[in-house]
Amino acid sequence: MATEIDYYELLEVERTADDKTLKSAYRKLAMRYHPDRNPGDADSESRFKAINEAYDCLKDPQKRAAYDRFGHAAFQQGGFGGAGQRGPGGAEFSDLGDIFETIFGSAFGGGGGRARPRRGADLRYDLEISLDEAFHGKETQIEVEVSTHCEACDGSGAEPGTGARDCGTCHGAGKVTTRQGFFVVERTCPQCHGRGEIIESPCRECRGEGRVDKVQTLDVTIPPGVDNGTRIRLSGKGEAGPMGSPPGDLYIFLQIRPHRVFQREGTALFSRVPISFTTAALGGTIEIPGLDGETIGIEIPAGIQSGKQLRKRGAGMPVLQGRGRGDLIVEIMVETPTKLSARQKELLREFQETETGDECPESRGFFDRLKDAWSDLTD
Repeated sequence: MATEIDYYELLEVERTADDKTLKSAYRKLAMRYHPDRNPGDADSESRFKAINEAYDCLKDPQKRAAYDRFGHAAFQQGGFGGAGQRGPGGAEFSDLGDIFETIFGSAFGGGGGRARPRRGADLRYDLEISLDEAFHGKETQIEVEVSTHCEACDGSGAEPGTGARDCGTCHGAGKVTTRQGFFVVERTCPQCHGRGEIIESPCRECRGEGRVDKVQTLDVTIPPGVDNGTRIRLSGKGEAGPMGSPPGDLYIFLQIRPHRVFQREGTALFSRVPISFTTAALGGTIEIPGLDGETIGIEIPAGIQSGKQLRKRGAGMPVLQGRGRGDLIVEIMVETPTKLSARQKELLREFQETETGDECPESRGFFDRLKDAWSDLTD
């Protein structure tokens, strides 16, 4: 009776009933058919057990989804009567694990076959280069100690001339399956660690791992325009996977050493350039040696002040994997002379005697504001 009557009919609810409706119906029926209320009534006792079984299934979203799709067959040992049987919709299942994998994915069982080869780990290598090298790009070599496939056994882990046999615990599947009530639990085989096979004569060079540590010399191409944190990927140059599995990748992270003249922000280059106060007053041209080896001419307008920034377009860093270059930004610092000859001092005094205040409007404006503020205080 209990396994064949529809669970929804047992609880006297519609198939679309929500959790609250299911719970209310269960409580009402459980109270009606409880053995304490019906002593000696075998039919009530059987009905009470069936009601509990139905509610235990339908209150669990996963169990309910399985029941809605496959009915009572979802909970029978072996799933639909054994291997090779077909469930609703023509789907073929070998056991309950296959049913759960169909509904909920491989995390709930099924899957079949031995564990996939585990890919080797990715590795990181930090490489420091100069700003000039970042500008031009370069070809270089690095040495990395990394696990590589054992040449003696060709990565198999077995002594040359020998092989492997299927694991007796998992019979070559790489995993073992146990049932815990409704659920099917799969775990990696503890005997072969998921490989599905046992090596009886491990390779003496790699001790059965299929890989050995070795220093490798690798060629690295650094393209022009790289920046701090730029990552270069060398595919397949990471750590070798165990037992002949594919290797991981090697990631090279670049760090740019500080430059004595230029600072960098993206593709822009910055530089603080001191000029004489006469050049600042009269204007002129200054020249800066660029990272490309060419001289960069910067026009200084007459009357320029300290802190003023001048931009030279196309004189900055190359665009990484693109065309063109960024800009060079020059910040002007007007330098006051500290060592003057007698003649220079004489000339400066003559200039000072001819000053009217209009030559430095910022200074004159400041002192005018200062006088006004003082007058306001004394009034």
